[in-house]
Amino acid sequence: MTGLPVQPDVPAQFQTFLAFDFGLKRTGVASGNRMLRTASPQETIKAEGDARFAQVALRIKEWQPDALVIGVPYHPDGASHENTQRALKFGRQLRGRFGLQVFEVDERYSTTEAIASGAKDADAASACIILEQFLRNLP
Repeated sequence: MTGLPVQPDVPAQFQTFLAFDFGLKRTGVASGNRMLRTASPQETIKAEGDARFAQVALRIKEWQPDALVIGVPYHPDGASHENTQRALKFGRQLRGRFGLQVFEVDERYSTTEAIASGAKDADAASACIILEQFLRNLP
């Protein structure tokens, strides 16, 4: 990793996004758009397995995003760990179930940042941080 932000190859017509901060028990959700480059927290999904995907399906139906964004956690040195693999699997499942493009964002420290900011819902706040980081790196 060079330290420079990676500009994702996102088609210009993709304007609206839903972001997810995957967790085993809770998944933070945020919505945002390319024009404003801001994200808004949505209600955190407190479900696992198929129940989680049922909730994701409802959010996708409600927000009609052009694409999805997921946070992928890494160790501070950039090494992957068990949750890295879980998040990547979640992204593959989203792609397969909903047929939307899924973009990945390195989400090191997003939850720490959300907690430090005093967020009432750290999961949703973390999803906002992930999505805003993604939006900032768009051309």
